[in-house]
Amino acid sequence: MRILVINPNTTAAMTDKIALVSRSIASPGTEVVAVNPADGPPSIEGYFDEAFAVPGLIAEITRAPAMDAYVIACFDDTGLDAARCVTGAPVVGIGEAAFHLASLVAGRFSVVTTLARSVPAIEHNLVKYGLASRCAKVRSSEVPVLDLDLPGTGARRKISAEIARAISEDRAEAIVLGCAGMADLANDLSQEHGIPVLDGVACAVALAESLFRVGLRTSKIGGYAAPRRKRFSGAFASLSPETSATPSRPLSGASAHVADSGAGSPV
Repeated sequence: MRILVINPNTTAAMTDKIALVSRSIASPGTEVVAVNPADGPPSIEGYFDEAFAVPGLIAEITRAPAMDAYVIACFDDTGLDAARCVTGAPVVGIGEAAFHLASLVAGRFSVVTTLARSVPAIEHNLVKYGLASRCAKVRSSEVPVLDLDLPGTGARRKISAEIARAISEDRAEAIVLGCAGMADLANDLSQEHGIPVLDGVACAVALAESLFRVGLRTSKIGGYAAPRRKRFSGAFASLSPETSATPSRPLSGASAHVADSGAGSPV
């Protein structure tokens, strides 16, 4: 199968990290293509950034209509409902995926995210997904997203310290890392603290493969029905539902950054 993993922000280095983690968990024979849009915010930190990231996200899906599944690699599940409207293939958000898998391995879990401004959106999603009662607390490490890969910021230390507080104060039995930029930290932090630490990117890729294998597709009755045909104006004319079904441009060159695709390997 082929999975398109979309980083909705424009930071190519984060897309490369997401691609590596995605391929490390994907099954042999699964091809992972990781992309980010050319237009939008360099990081998604709160509701305002989310709004400007959605058009680029939808554009990436419409440019690659032949994929077997799509993963939205932003922990706020930016544009997830809209994305499910434009394709019949499964679309999995890394936040929703991580919450569900955490609920399968622990009675209660805490989320450790980046900044406090992201906490309300995550709490809202937990209620929406019916999993708020399983989450002890959503915590912020006060690490800006773009600091995760910068040397000297102490990002990993701050995240680890917040995990320790979650275990002690929340009685958390598992930790969900609340940012795609933390994807490469999960295994190391799990060993350090002795409890499951879940990365949403890996969880989402695994769930996308599972949905494909059992033949499940997105329902087109109700809220996820295909958009009604109409013509958008101005800058969004190219995303008009009346034109989104036309042959897409080749994937190469369609995005600001496309990580080299490759078959996954087992871990």
